[in-house]
Amino acid sequence: MKIQLQYGRNGLEVDIPAPDVTVLRPQFVPGLNDERAAFETAVRHPIQSPPLADQIDTGDTVAIVIADITRALPSDRLLPWLLAELDHVSRENFTVIIGTGTHRACTRAEIEQLVGAEVVQKVRVVNHNAYDDDLLATVGRLQGDNGRLQLNKAYVQADKRIIIGFIEPHFMAGFSGGYKAVFPGVAGLSAIMHYHRAEAIGHPRSSWGVLDGNPTQAQIRQYGAVLPVDFCINVTLNHQQDITRFFCGEVVAAHEQGCAFVKETAMVGCKRPFPIVITSNSGYPLDQNLYQTVKGMCAAAEIVTSGGLIITAARCNDGFPDHGNFTELLLEHDSPQALLETIHTPGFHRLDQWQAQKLAQVQLKARVALYSDIPATDLSRVRIEPIADIDTYLRQQLATLGADLPIAVLPEGPMTIPYLA
Repeated sequence: MKIQLQYGRNGLEVDIPAPDVTVLRPQFVPGLNDERAAFETAVRHPIQSPPLADQIDTGDTVAIVIADITRALPSDRLLPWLLAELDHVSRENFTVIIGTGTHRACTRAEIEQLVGAEVVQKVRVVNHNAYDDDLLATVGRLQGDNGRLQLNKAYVQADKRIIIGFIEPHFMAGFSGGYKAVFPGVAGLSAIMHYHRAEAIGHPRSSWGVLDGNPTQAQIRQYGAVLPVDFCINVTLNHQQDITRFFCGEVVAAHEQGCAFVKETAMVGCKRPFPIVITSNSGYPLDQNLYQTVKGMCAAAEIVTSGGLIITAARCNDGFPDHGNFTELLLEHDSPQALLETIHTPGFHRLDQWQAQKLAQVQLKARVALYSDIPATDLSRVRIEPIADIDTYLRQQLATLGADLPIAVLPEGPMTIPYLA
């Protein structure tokens, strides 16, 4: 069976020489016939909210939060429609904030790609910086450790706030979208560390598709709502990056409707676990580094047998990446168990520990192999089996493990979340 995996920009064909292959995809939802018309309807007749234009006065300063380059959010289409809807407000009054969290800043070229050349020319666009106190404002305290809750100063000082997001299943928060644009998107470093603390990330309900009782989602909503958000624009997408639905209006009401739609279309029940699961990380822009690719591995881990094999195809052209502590955390420990013991040590807090924690949990359950641009020696150092040729590797594994083993394939990676029904 030949299957096209989402990989980089162009995809990757894999030939699976096995008789028992289960391909798991989200329910395909066609894109909207007229995205702009659907947008206008959604913001003029929103969910539990007055129309968008009625909420923004002519003299208001407006902060608009969008996702960074690692997300598939079509900001380049959404922002011009949004600005046209708010044509009564001077373009000088808008600030578009790229919610990087702790990710690296977007380059000038990436910003133009994100928002479009026209928006760059007319509107102030800034990268959020979680590390610079001068660019942050304290708006409250964090429960438990009583640390400062800091948010982006431009966001805090704006008269009105609009958040734009993309709803998909999320391996810690249950679903992306909603208040996640604010927290951790435009939060300060100490707040982001609090959000990713080991006990919250390791909680069994901090998982795919779970909202109720999820401590990660609970703090997103608690701290994201510290300042009023005047309007939420959330979208869902298919694998062709077409917009399939708009969920706009009051943040929680719009988000929950969107999550219900995504759960129905993107989560797939399986009657059995699989000894081999092949996955991707949904292709560009989600598979640019190993840090993000942990999500695709976590999706596969939901249905892999204990001691099984997860084969991942993700381009990872940006490496591990070089910035942050993710790589160092992996290299400093000789086993996943040792890494988890460090992370759970009382008082231990280190940037990027959450993604290392999730990867370690996967590696304790199954072998992990990766086809990517990352050099083989680098992958081997972090206990990931490098794959030079995915077809050859798969034939070798089947020859060793058994040619008749059942295999599950997630061609779109974490766009499909399987679960044992």
